[in-house]
Order: sequence, then C-alpha cells, then structure tokens
Amino acid sequence: MKKNNSAKELLQKLGTLMALIILIVIFCVIMPDKFPRVSNVMNILKQASINCLIASGMLCALITAGIDLSVGSNCVLCTCTIGVLMQNFGITNAFLLAICGLAVSTFAGFINGTLLTRLDLPHPFVSTMGMKNVLWGIALVITGSKSIGFTNQGVDALMWIGGSSIGTTYNADGTVNFPGIPVSFILVIIVFILFDIFLKKSALGRQIYCCGGNPEAARLSGIPSKNVLTFVYTLSGFMAGMAGIVSVGRLASANGNAGSTYDNDAIAACIVGGASFTGGKGTIWGTLIGALLMAVIRNGLNLMGASNDIQYIVIGAVIILAVTIDVVRNKMEAKARKMAAA
Repeated sequence: MKKNNSAKELLQKLGTLMALIILIVIFCVIMPDKFPRVSNVMNILKQASINCLIASGMLCALITAGIDLSVGSNCVLCTCTIGVLMQNFGITNAFLLAICGLAVSTFAGFINGTLLTRLDLPHPFVSTMGMKNVLWGIALVITGSKSIGFTNQGVDALMWIGGSSIGTTYNADGTVNFPGIPVSFILVIIVFILFDIFLKKSALGRQIYCCGGNPEAARLSGIPSKNVLTFVYTLSGFMAGMAGIVSVGRLASANGNAGSTYDNDAIAACIVGGASFTGGKGTIWGTLIGALLMAVIRNGLNLMGASNDIQYIVIGAVIILAVTIDVVRNKMEAKARKMAAA
C-alpha cells in the first residue's frame, strides 16, 4: 500500500511537472525574445517566492482536511506591521522588525487554530474567513489605508531578503551579464528542504497526515488532534509572516490593500501540486511545482500584455480545473478501493 501511494505521488508530481514544462515551451514559442531570457527566469523565481512560502503553510492545513483563508491578509499584516514600526516608531533594526512581523503573524495563526479546536467550530473555513477580514481591517487601520515605502528608510538589510540576488556578474561596460539567483528563492529552497524532512521524518509530521487522512485512526491511536491542528494553523501563520518579510523587499512597500490574490494562488499551488481538500495528501515539492506553474502563468500573461481582468479569468479557470482534477482523482481512488474490497 505504501509503495502504491508513493507511485501515485510520483505520477502526480510528474504530471504537474510536465504541465509546467509544456507551459514554458508554449510561452517560449510565443515570445522567444522575452520569456526565455535569464533575467525573466530569475524574475519568475522572485515572483514565485511569496506564493511558495504561503503555500507551504497552506499545504499543512490542506493535509489535515482544512484550509486557511487568512494567509493573504496575514502576510499583508506582517508587512504593514513592519512598515508602521519603521515609519511611526523609527525602528530600523532588520532583526527586530522581522521578529515583530513574524510574532504578529504567528499569533494570528495561533488564534485561528485555537478558534477551530477550542470552540469546536464546524470547519476552519469559518474561523479563517472571519480572521481574514479581521486581519485585513487591522492592516488598513494601522497604516491609515496608506502605502508605506521602504526605499531609503534605513532598512536595506531587511529588503535584501526579498529584493536582492546572489551571484550577479557584470560585463566590462558595467551592464549585467547574469542577474544572479534571488535570495528569496534560495530561502524558499532551504525552507522546503526543512519542510520535506519535517513532514516525512518527524513524528509530528506523520501525525499531521494521519489527522487528515484518517481522523478516526488518529483518535484511536491517541494522537492529540486538537494540539496538532493548533500547531498547523500557527505554522501557517508563521509562513505567511515569512512571506510578508520577503514582500518587504519584493514590493518595497507596505499596503493594506495588497495581497488580494495570495489566498487563491496558494490554494491553487497546493491542489495543482497534488494536495487534496479531503486531506491526507500532498508533498512540499509538488507544492513547489504548483507555485512555479502559477508564477509562469502570471509572468507569461504579463509579458503578453494581458490585462488584470484576463489574468483573473485565467487563474480562476486554473483553480476550477485543479479542483475538478482533485474531485475526479478522489472518485477514482474511492472506486478502486471499493473494487479491491469486493
């Protein structure tokens, strides 16, 4: 059974990877002078970084058969908290700003988990949807609904994470030869390696899968499901905060109205990458491929000059397709289990 599950996960990842490769080939054929450029490839990695970090937390929630609809607003709140501390209180220490931003987002995630497990709400959709509006409202209140710029404010060390690259080389005339690998994407790879180890090797990681894949077995085996779920949503909040720190350098501003697509993009990245709303499924590397797929779509549409309206339609179609594939996959697996039991 374990080998069969591993084979299914491999096929799922290969299928998503093939879709990503085909999409890249299509954009390369359509825009041979723009899309394949090294500078554009590095830009795609930068664009994907925020979604990758948010989606890693979302993945854990989906594995438990839950969802976190507050990740986008939580990310924005982290960025706005850093902006307010810098602008209103004169704090420019990168480490202190990062800690404060992460603390706010992590605490918001903890509240999500507590609302779900201690108040026995029927589904995390309820608590996280409510928190989404609460956190967005707080972000708008503390910033006065105004944008806060980080450029030339003495926080270059913090902006370096989301806005800089490593390994940049220059030609003799001073022009860029190789733009370098984005620091934010290097951070993503490090974080994803840690997630992979955590989900596969640790007892808590296996408990997360068990809580989503077979809640009754988790209960009978003595797994403290409520504590596991609280941890999962706290972790989701922490990862949203990590994405918020990256966005400081990526966007160079804090805006309470930003991040309206973060939730949808993260969910799509996870589902496209093999996770399921029914829980118990999904890998961190599948999520990475899904996030890259979303980034390639957005980048390609931007280069083609597609309006935001068209992009919303395309991304919405991708989400619907991903959910449809998930439903069909679950029906096929249920049918296969029924035939095996007969």
